Amino acid sequence: MTNKATQPKKSETFVASVVRTGGSHVARQGSVYRSGVSAESVGSSMLWLGTISLPAGRRTSAHCHQGHETALLMTAGKEIEIWSGAALERCETVRPGDYLFIPAGVPHVAVNRSSEDAEFLGARNDPAANESVVLMPELDAIVP
Repeated sequence: MTNKATQPKKSETFVASVVRTGGSHVARQGSVYRSGVSAESVGSSMLWLGTISLPAGRRTSAHCHQGHETALLMTAGKEIEIWSGAALERCETVRPGDYLFIPAGVPHVAVNRSSEDAEFLGARNDPAANESVVLMPELDAIVP
């Protein structure tokens, strides 16, 4: 069985694309995004790839991504905390070289308590530069 969603529609009309580093934007949840591959930059229909920063001493708002999975590789910084679960009951430490997977619909908060910015290479199966985020302010006070 062939997965039609992963097959090019008309391969003769597509070519490889090089994306030069562009500007950044602050996402609704508070992290800083720099898109590379996206629907807007290359017409991607299933993938976003870019970098994400969480400045020193900052945290994201509690949020989830209803319709997509996110995979991250921490590339620089000291460490961050990732709080996740329905009541943000689980806290893990992420350090440079660690991979992080966030399933669709999982509430989470990232906290950078260090004096260094945290940097990540990120990919998700939502190709939009401005991803679909659901803010969850009722959970914000849970994370110290």
